[in-house]
Amino acid sequence: MGGRVTGAAGALAEELPGWVSLLRAPNPGPMTLDGTNTWVLRAGPDAPAVVIDPGPADEGHLAAIAAHGPVGLVLITHGHPDHTEGVPRLGELLGGVPVRAADPAHTVGGAPLTAGTPLDAGLDVRLVPTPGHTADSVCFLVEHEGERVVLTGDTILGRGTTVVAHPDGHLGNYLSSLELLAAYRGIRALPGHGPALADCGAAAEFYLAHRRARLDQVRAAVAAGATTAPEVVAVVYADVDRSLWWAAEWSVRAQLEHLGVEQP
Repeated sequence: MGGRVTGAAGALAEELPGWVSLLRAPNPGPMTLDGTNTWVLRAGPDAPAVVIDPGPADEGHLAAIAAHGPVGLVLITHGHPDHTEGVPRLGELLGGVPVRAADPAHTVGGAPLTAGTPLDAGLDVRLVPTPGHTADSVCFLVEHEGERVVLTGDTILGRGTTVVAHPDGHLGNYLSSLELLAAYRGIRALPGHGPALADCGAAAEFYLAHRRARLDQVRAAVAAGATTAPEVVAVVYADVDRSLWWAAEWSVRAQLEHLGVEQP
């Protein structure tokens, strides 16, 4: 969800590696942009695929994922329903393929993901813990045939900026996660929504600058007399459609908490 920032967070990727496919779910909306991106990675024609974020419980979308079988592993970037709702049905279609997530509630047939979790997927897949958007948000750094990509979930979107889903999300953690991702310069970012980006590190730095500017705006609003999150939203997000103010309030509550401002 993206305040004044509605364009891409950086240059778009001109093409994807040959071992990456995008299946976009038919659930477009203000919070999901063009729809949830399901990414399918495959080391070779006969290798089992890795599916990132099955998306919503849309039968056509899940059938399209299953058509890319065989699938050896399903990975989850975070537990929001637009990324995970389709997991049970996809499991039926794929015959019980393991689903790995940081949150045990979204893990099936294996242990939850942790920083040292080995992921044997025929590709070099490394877990990058990136809490902030949600407490369970993770990214995946994947390398194959000399090419690398970062699957960023909702931590970095292809267009606009994301919410910090307070109270589960935490702005301090989110800023730290962006600083971590800023090191991945020149590596394509494959987000949970929107187009692929050419440079994950540049997008992370763009997001950091935006968040710091937002914090300055929130400080100014509080100094001018705003005392509640809705009052701050009305000032800082005045140019955002009011139908999205509820989502902006998540981020504002996270910003006020980060600034040490007591909230009713």
